[in-house]
Amino acid sequence: MTEVRPSPKLVELLRGTGPLLALTGAGVSAESGLATFRGPGGLWEGRDPTELATPQAFRDDPLTVWRFYAWRRAQAAAATPNRAHETLAALERSRGEMLLVTQNVDGLHERCGSRQVVRLHGSLWRLRCTAEGRELDDLRTDLGELPPYCDCGALLRPGVVWFGEALPEDAIEAGVRAARQAALVLVVGTSSLVYPAAELPRIAAAAGGYVVEVNPETTPLSAVADERFAGPAGEVLPALLEAAGLSSEASS
Repeated sequence: MTEVRPSPKLVELLRGTGPLLALTGAGVSAESGLATFRGPGGLWEGRDPTELATPQAFRDDPLTVWRFYAWRRAQAAAATPNRAHETLAALERSRGEMLLVTQNVDGLHERCGSRQVVRLHGSLWRLRCTAEGRELDDLRTDLGELPPYCDCGALLRPGVVWFGEALPEDAIEAGVRAARQAALVLVVGTSSLVYPAAELPRIAAAAGGYVVEVNPETTPLSAVADERFAGPAGEVLPALLEAAGLSSEASS
């Protein structure tokens, strides 16, 4: 079990009512058994996922790309939110003014009860018409015959951000606003290598926010963070809330 000893400053901020920003990455989902793109077990049928998650791959072979994403949807549907997801949902309920910005596309935060969620990389559970650009939610684990088509007759694509594509401007703007206002920033399970997401904690720090990193591995943010906890998010986050006298349970 990871030893967690938050400073009095962090305990005060966790108990407080000031704006809070949580930034989560693939490490949180990995604790629910979902493979990361670049980590061990990240291959799909011997293929590098980073070569499939591109606009060019979809243009060249939409069926193979859709088979990959159908597999990812099935994996996400079978996964269970972990204690990190539960704790962040509980923290949102306890203080209200909190934004969760995630790089994950699996929907586990939402399934666990988080409501104020900004998805920087989109969602596996949204489909986008390649002709009209409109998006729709589709929570089915089986999409039927692949690749799927829109009612207008055009191909549908996953509603995610692929390599080489820009992140949604509204999502970035929401994250930057929250970073500038946040009294406390929790950076959980992210490598802090991928920009512009990696810039958000630095924006917060420059504006006077207190930055806390939770990650088993050292990252480029580690030297910048006000406090760092080297352990699994599913252990560290509940322990932080309990140290502050707060509930870490997913439901009240």
